[in-house]
Amino acid sequence: MIKYLKLNDDKCVGCLNCTATCSQLYFKEDDPAKARIKILPLALGKYHIVACDQECRRCVTECPTQAITVNARGVVMINKKLCVGCLACVAVCPIGAMFYYPGDPTPFKCVACGACVKTCSADALEIAEKEDSPASRRPFEIAEAVRRKEATT
Repeated sequence: MIKYLKLNDDKCVGCLNCTATCSQLYFKEDDPAKARIKILPLALGKYHIVACDQECRRCVTECPTQAITVNARGVVMINKKLCVGCLACVAVCPIGAMFYYPGDPTPFKCVACGACVKTCSADALEIAEKEDSPASRRPFEIAEAVRRKEATT
């Protein structure tokens, strides 16, 4: 199973409570640019929520230092000690859910912690689980095979 942040654009009212909570939790300041979730304004009071779906995992295979892995709950995690700040993960993310803040040495993304869910006034966010499909496991398996090969050479 994959733990992830389930997003509902239709319910989002753009209050930014989620981004404030997230940036406060991880960066100790209220700055939407430092949140691991983004709220993008669309036309006519509509919004699009961006956060990692934990399933694509292109960043796992793209990372040249294997700093990005998948934990036991299926959440994609970044090891700041191994990250060299090349931003390859940011470039490869197809939904724009891997973020970078100038001056911060490592990229960041949603880790499905759930803090934002508690402060969402419109119930547009939810922590959920979904099946870990073979397609989502493939990048992880490739990265793990590369790690094993490097460890034996």
